[in-house]
Formats: sequence, C-alpha cells, structure tokens
Amino acid sequence: MRALMRFAVAAMLAGAAGLKAHAEADAETSGPPNILFLFADDWGWPHAPQYGDDTLDMPAFTRIAEEGVLFEHAFIDAPTCTPARGAILTGQHIWRLGPGANLWSTLPAGHAVYPDLLEDAGYFVGHTRKGWAPGQLNGRDRNPAGPAFDSFASFLDARPEGQPFCFWFGSQDPHRPYDSALRVEKGVDPDAMEPPPYMPDSAAVREDMADYYAEVQRFDRESGELMAMVEDLGELDNTIVVMTGDHGWPFPRGKANLYDAGARIAMAIRWPEGIEAPGRAAAGFVVASDLAPTFLEAAGLEVPGAMTGRSLMPLLRNGGEEAPDRDAAFFGRERHTPAQETGNPGGYPSRAIRTADYLYIHNFESDRWPAGTPDWEDANMGDGWLGDVDNGPAKFYMWANRHDPDVRPLYDLAFGKRPAEELYDVREDRYQMNNLAGDPDYAEVQDELRGRLMEYLEATEDPRATDAPVEFDAYPYFGGIPEWPGQETLAEYER
Repeated sequence: MRALMRFAVAAMLAGAAGLKAHAEADAETSGPPNILFLFADDWGWPHAPQYGDDTLDMPAFTRIAEEGVLFEHAFIDAPTCTPARGAILTGQHIWRLGPGANLWSTLPAGHAVYPDLLEDAGYFVGHTRKGWAPGQLNGRDRNPAGPAFDSFASFLDARPEGQPFCFWFGSQDPHRPYDSALRVEKGVDPDAMEPPPYMPDSAAVREDMADYYAEVQRFDRESGELMAMVEDLGELDNTIVVMTGDHGWPFPRGKANLYDAGARIAMAIRWPEGIEAPGRAAAGFVVASDLAPTFLEAAGLEVPGAMTGRSLMPLLRNGGEEAPDRDAAFFGRERHTPAQETGNPGGYPSRAIRTADYLYIHNFESDRWPAGTPDWEDANMGDGWLGDVDNGPAKFYMWANRHDPDVRPLYDLAFGKRPAEELYDVREDRYQMNNLAGDPDYAEVQDELRGRLMEYLEATEDPRATDAPVEFDAYPYFGGIPEWPGQETLAEYER
C-alpha cells in the first residue's frame, strides 16, 4: 500500500522535474527509467574481456559494454565490502559515514540512501542476496538496499503494473570460499591462467585463480538471465543496467588495498533511451558513489547536497566528448578487520588519488601492518593471521614459501609494512610494484598529488584531514577474522 501511494507522487514527477530532465536529453522516453543494478562480490579490474582479459567469457558484460558505455577508469570508494556498499547507497565518500567507513559495522540512519529516495518518489524497490553487508542494521528497519526478495522473478511478480522499479542484484560471486567443482564443471583450465607479476606463478595460485574465474562467469551468466527477464517484459530499452563489483579480487594485494587490484573496478552501463552514442568507452575517472546521484537525476529527482558523488549523466549524454573535470579519482580505507597486535583494535587508514599517470597513497598509520599482523599468537582478535587478506590457496602458498628467494619479494609487497607515502607511475608500472615516493626525480609530482589529495579530503570533511575527532578505530566490529589455519594445512603448499 505504501508503494502504491508513492506511485502517485511519481506521476507528478513525470509531469514536472522528471519530464524536464528527460527533455534535456533530446530523446523520446517511456517515462522514468527502471534501474537494474548487477553487483558482484569481490570482482574487480581487469577481469573482463573489455579490459584485456580474454580468458573470461562474459556475454552479459560484453553486451552491456557494446550497447552502452564502458568505464575505463572506474574505482570503488573503499576496497572492502561494507563501506563500498554504503558509499554506493549514500552517494558519499566513506570518511563521511562514521562507523559506515568500516567493515562489519553499521550505516547510521541519518544518511539517506537512494533506494529510499526513489521509493518515496514512487519507485518499486527491492534487493536479493547480498545488499548492504556485512553489518548490523542499527536504527534501520530494513536493509538499505531495499526490501529483500527471494529472487528477481518474485520481485517482478510483486511489482504493481506500470510502476518503475529499482532492483539491486547482490551476487555472492566471486567471494570466497570457492568450490573447485564449479571450475571443473565449467571447464575453466588452471593452465590458462596467467598470475599477475605481484603473485607467484604456481599450480596452487593458478587453480585458485581458475576457481575465481568460474564464479565471475557464473555472476555474468545470472546477470544475463535477469536482463532477459526485463527484455521479455519489453522494458529493457528504458532500464538503466549497471554491472560492476564492490572492489578488487580477494587475493593478496587485491581486496582491502588501494592499488588498482583492490580499488579499481569493472563497470559498464546500458540504457538505450538515455545514452548518447552507445557502444563507446569513457576515459573520465569515476567512483562508485557517483551512481546514487546518477540514478536520482535519471529519475528526475533532486540530488541531496550531502552527496559527494557526481552524476554520470553528463558522461552518458556527451556522445563521447572528453571530460576534463574528471581527471582523478579519490578513495580510501579505514578498518577492514581488527587485524593488528594485541591492544590495537584499529585498521590501516589510507587515502589515495589516482590520475591517468600516477597513483599516490597516504598511509596515516604506517607503523601498522597493512594486511594484518602475521603473529597470530599476539593478535588483537582471536587467532587473527594476516587478517585483512581472505584465507585461500594463494595466501597459503605465499606464506608457506615466504623464505624462497623468488617468493620473498612478492610476500613483502603483499604483507610487509609500507612507508607513509607511496607513489607509482602507472604508465610504466601497471600493477604498482615500484614505489617512487622519495625519489628526487618525482618530488614535484609527489608534492603536487599530496597537496591535491589533502585539499580534497579537507573539502569533503574527512576527519583524517581536519580538526574533527578521528573515531574510526573505536567503532564496534561485529564480524570475525581470517585465522591461522595450522601448520598442517600450510605444509601442503610448500614446494
């Protein structure tokens, strides 16, 4: 009943602000667009054919990119599940979300989320599987991603006729743990895998990658099935379809890191009635918190002033023109898990600016372990062991062979302590393995990017850059932590 009453509001919007927004696009439309958000769990760049990874067969993502816009420089606001999802829903950087900046936290009810705003304007909203998570819904009576449904089909069955919808499909793929049977069933060949240079090349790592690839392809297959349902309804052309992931892959130096392997994401948007010159790539830098204002503007709604994200509508409607105002992305991380030593409940607070040429990272507590303490016997939480990296074969292999001279440099890159500042020339160093911070030849670049980052953090009210109290480490943590698996398990990975 509540949704039906709100639909009356949508009719007024369609006759006022909504129609105005669509008229500005110089296109005939079918009214406010539907929104289908296809969201993977731990799928990141460059794991799609459009980014050069031909190992993957992804017809759904390929269709969206070929019939819409592929984003070449898309980044998540934080490379960790809960804050990444909170940033998308609120359209705000994580450092503005209080406890929502952390994994296994809460998202304060005072922060408006786009599904609620769309519902208030008459949209039928919902989600399935993983919405905003993991965490506790303190102060909220439902998941911020919308009411839960068993499936997209049941959601469509419940939708009142003629009502625009906004649906969040939160796949759990390709999150760990993996079932290798899927990889075998789908014929994903470990020998076809090519580990990136920050990972050792071994059978264990290749098999781990193949398991990940099998789940990425399952996410793509299910996404295609949801698109087909909308197409069968005759509504796909006026449906904004966004396909992306919440951060990089769950491998060492990926997830929970600000390098491209952790913070850069695959993203494509399809919307025939709203995109000018589809089938193109957009080089402008975007962050996932830009999606909330995009959805609101597309629906003809006012974007709340609290949102730091910027609508992507100009990029969708500019026919492929350059976007000089989008020459950088800003993102960061706070506590992933309480992975430090006994007595330290904090995380590894960092912020970054990424441009076409460089990645600059500022680590605010560089004396801490960026991947968590390796000493599980002195862990702050349980038997936490390198607790900011999910347990799995790649991690086990690197630990078991950490004294091997070929593995040791890669182990240190993934798990060792890092300096307060990091600078990488991404034109020459695609995987950010050669830190140029402190190099006199790059001093001017380092100073410029540091100044630009800090100025932006201050302007967006980051407590790390202002006089506001810094409370991120003190907020409650409601989850578990990757634990020491035992020497017997690790011995299986020694070579």
